[in-house]
Amino acid sequence: MVVQGRRIVRVVLAAVAGVALLAAAACGGAPAPEDRTITLYNAQHEDLGRLWVDEFTRQTGIPVQIRKGGDFELGNQLVAEGAASPADVFITENSPAMSLVSGAGLFAPVDPATRAQVPAQYSSNRGDWVGIAARTTVVVYNPSLVRADQLPASILEFAQPAWQGRIAFPPGGADFQAIVSAVNALNGDAATQQWLAGLKANGRIYQSNTATMQAVNRGEVPAGIIYHYYWYQDRAESGANSANTQLQFYTDGDAGGFLSVSGGGVLASSKRPAEAQQLLAFLAGAAGQQVLARSENLEYTVGAGVPANPALKPFAELRPPPVDLNALNGPKIVQMMQQAGLL
Repeated sequence: MVVQGRRIVRVVLAAVAGVALLAAAACGGAPAPEDRTITLYNAQHEDLGRLWVDEFTRQTGIPVQIRKGGDFELGNQLVAEGAASPADVFITENSPAMSLVSGAGLFAPVDPATRAQVPAQYSSNRGDWVGIAARTTVVVYNPSLVRADQLPASILEFAQPAWQGRIAFPPGGADFQAIVSAVNALNGDAATQQWLAGLKANGRIYQSNTATMQAVNRGEVPAGIIYHYYWYQDRAESGANSANTQLQFYTDGDAGGFLSVSGGGVLASSKRPAEAQQLLAFLAGAAGQQVLARSENLEYTVGAGVPANPALKPFAELRPPPVDLNALNGPKIVQMMQQAGLL
């Protein structure tokens, strides 16, 4: 009886120990799967960023946390954070913010296979970020107020007295500041300062690309300087903000045809560089570019030979001026615009 009792006690103790091990595993005692979550600083449009991230996670299983902000808001934040930044990947609407972070030496080299997916002119010549989308500068105009053949042959001519009160633009946003940076890269400081002074004297200022287009559509002003996709997005919807307007494309190398590139780069301080490089390869590659082409964003694709949305003017017809994207100096342009009284 004593032996049998001891055997029963041992069985009971073993069962209790088994239950304890199961409970410990349920409470985290067992090793958990590696957390592969990466953080994306997204200065692109929120809806496009979400489309990209959702498809990337679906394909790879890698979760992505998004922090949203403007181009220079997040660019300056990265510079301030330095190596302590929680960001793994940074994407923008325009390239000057990429140049800011690149100039601070905060990007890691992009994997060669990823760089090969994007034509060299749409990426950093330092090899530390690549283009993931693009938008072209256009003039939106109201044909009831100005004919196409009456528009100037160069965007620089909007600074002339003939355009007094007849040209609109949104100087406060990163979009227009990128356009100014292209004017500066192509024409130099003196010509840029003269152009800005002329716009200050002639122009009607609005808060955004959309507000500029709406003003032209209402007939408040004959023409405005914007990016193409605001017009195409509106035409794809109701056309309420663009029905009375058309677009003028500068395709002869003038700064008015500047193609602004949205960039993406991996932070050198990333705690998960392999996953971060994977996200960047996706954005610039066929899968990410197809997400862009199918989206309602209506920006141009630049990577992996994926055609843009067919509603857009064909990319091959744009013929933008050659601009060194890493030479676009955002802080300098802000200073020049402040000196001209536009900011």
